[in-house]
Amino acid sequence: MGKVVADISISLDGYVTAPGADLEHGLGIGGEAIHGWVFAGHPVDSEILCRGLDETGAVVMGRRLFDFVDGPHGWTDELGYGAGTEQATGGPPVVVVTHSPPPSWRLGDRFSFATDICEAVGRARQAAGDRTVVVMGGAEVVRQSVLLGLADELRVHLSPCLTGGGTPLFREVDQPTPRLRQRDVVVSPHATHLTYDVLN
Repeated sequence: MGKVVADISISLDGYVTAPGADLEHGLGIGGEAIHGWVFAGHPVDSEILCRGLDETGAVVMGRRLFDFVDGPHGWTDELGYGAGTEQATGGPPVVVVTHSPPPSWRLGDRFSFATDICEAVGRARQAAGDRTVVVMGGAEVVRQSVLLGLADELRVHLSPCLTGGGTPLFREVDQPTPRLRQRDVVVSPHATHLTYDVLN
């Protein structure tokens, strides 16, 4: 089986969205800078992005992210998983964590639904085979995958921006937290790409 990687972009003050995230503003009001590295076209960032896409066998996402992705401002035939480098209709299978699957959705049968993060990761691992499962967001499913020891690796793309609020990646928890071991740091003008092993 391949590894499970929790992968997410955050602001310098620790938020994955700016304030005001909704179905029209998936990253909040002014939150686009958090993902600016994806679109900047710098060779370092492009290599990080392409390497991650090439190894991905399946994706796990939360319901809020799915609702945006499936909504009118979400993925299209030109812009899907990988910021335009892969078609939304032809990418890897996606398992969405939700207690109430929607009766219908526009993005096709590559999407399926699971009631909790453990089930979602298990199903994604089966679909991915020897390739990587990417837990791509939002914050809640990334956080759960790390805290529950489901993720083997945490990749944080730290963008040089401040949002002053929004959706935090981590918050105070009342459960044991795993140890992290920093394994790699790659820097571009648009982001610092941090990779941690999650030690259970």
